[in-house]
Amino acid sequence: MEEKPRSKRPYTKRSSDGNRPQRRSYGARATDENRSDAPTSYRRRDDKPAYAKSGNQKQDDRKPYDRKPYDRKPYDRKPDYQKKYTPKPRAKAAAPAEENGPVRLNKYIANSGICSRREADMFIETGQVTVNGVKVTELGTKIDPSRDDVRFNGQRIRGEKKVYLVMNKPKDFVTTMSDPHAERTVMDLISKSMCPERVFPVGRLDKATTGVLLFTNDGDLTEKLTHPKHEVRKIYHATLDKNLTKEDFEKILDGIELPDGPIAADALSYVDDDKSQVGLEIHSGRNRIVRRIFESLGYKVKKLDRVYFAGLTKKNLRRGAWRFLEEKEIALLKMGAFE
Repeated sequence: MEEKPRSKRPYTKRSSDGNRPQRRSYGARATDENRSDAPTSYRRRDDKPAYAKSGNQKQDDRKPYDRKPYDRKPYDRKPDYQKKYTPKPRAKAAAPAEENGPVRLNKYIANSGICSRREADMFIETGQVTVNGVKVTELGTKIDPSRDDVRFNGQRIRGEKKVYLVMNKPKDFVTTMSDPHAERTVMDLISKSMCPERVFPVGRLDKATTGVLLFTNDGDLTEKLTHPKHEVRKIYHATLDKNLTKEDFEKILDGIELPDGPIAADALSYVDDDKSQVGLEIHSGRNRIVRRIFESLGYKVKKLDRVYFAGLTKKNLRRGAWRFLEEKEIALLKMGAFE
């Protein structure tokens, strides 16, 4: 005899009299008589099960849905993940100690912003530096900054605070400390009241070129940014007198020969589909190198703007304005993270 398939109805526990409890429609409320015998899924959240009414279960061990609205004392503590985290105050980094003891003479000269350490060694060997009125020509000599009188070409050297600032150089300003033949120099744009330290431009931009220009009195950093082996990244926006042909475009990327040696751009692109405006990336620091590249191919540069130099841009700087560098920018420059 073939067996009938079992019913898929869920199993319902029988009551004490052996009869199954009467099913209620969805949403119907259980009465006081059968509430304790009703399945758990039908029980309201604030109803207490039969085993909890006996008083054998401690109040602290009851489940969350068994508690009454007025009985919240055992559950007033928030779980760990809801507790507000109060971070401990971070210890302040100790300020770098000032050099009060003896220091090397070339380092002291470089820290004054006159030159780099390598150049200071040359000045020491040629007898241009005196300590307490005596010429010093021996490299590695140490001095006491608080007591010794150090002079370079007769002028006393004083240790200065390191200063770093970036300028958006305008047109018709010469990049030099002083020039009797120039009407205006970039130093005229730096207010002595805001920057009393004597700073120097890092590298040069010709009179007609605009854009990013760095100033500092840190001789070691100046040497690092101007030495060819470090290959400091520079990006220029050039506006030409005519469209740059595809043939000349490829020549600049492949490399061209100039009187002082071959040169090639690291990257080149048109600006906004205008073939008379190009963006050029280059690492070379040779004099007027960008203008000479285009002039060698028969183009005249009408405008030249440096938009990027060693990780610095002219963002939020109008023409002729300048600002001090942030600590993060200074750290990147010193680490050599020019990209």
